[in-house]
Amino acid sequence: MRRPPARVGAVTGARARGLRSWLEDAHRLDLAVYAAVAATPTPTMDECLRRLSGAADHSKLWLGCSAALAAVGGGRGRRAAENGMASVALTSAVVNLALKPLGNRHRPDRVTAEVPITRQVAMPRSTSWPSGHSASAFAFATGVGAAWPAAGVPLTALASLVAYSRVHTGVHYPSDAIAGTVSGVALAPVAVAAVARRRRRRVGRRHRAG
Repeated sequence: MRRPPARVGAVTGARARGLRSWLEDAHRLDLAVYAAVAATPTPTMDECLRRLSGAADHSKLWLGCSAALAAVGGGRGRRAAENGMASVALTSAVVNLALKPLGNRHRPDRVTAEVPITRQVAMPRSTSWPSGHSASAFAFATGVGAAWPAAGVPLTALASLVAYSRVHTGVHYPSDAIAGTVSGVALAPVAVAAVARRRRRRVGRRHRAG
């Protein structure tokens, strides 16, 4: 038996209000966690996290890790490095060209939250959601881990620190870092699959040439 139109509209409206209430609660929680991090004194950690956050600018940290993997890991290290940088490239493009404009979220107000000056890095001009640093960090770690799981473990730990550092330095809300993390983990396998296809074609051409 079909519901009368009025009842369908009432159910839909109730669901919309429920979703809106849930999102409002999540936003309040996001702000509360951001404020709590800002208000918690961590003088020993501040300089280290500030430097780590800066090192990840423009993927400098991941370029350095990629060079180290290729230098010490032999063929497996080179494959891991290639996977990692391809994952960063794809993820950065999707986050910056599609997700950030779609989210269109303003950056946090560090002055109101009283984020300590000793923590602060330059506030990016891009929108806040999702965190590009977090996305690139987890994309790199996931891409590397697909070819070299043992190397992926410490890189995932490093990526977690980078993601947290963006909240600690006051340039992102916690949900921005979480969304960036999910984006990086989700997009890396796409890049890894594309790199694998290119490798197979390269090997095929060599065999035919030989």
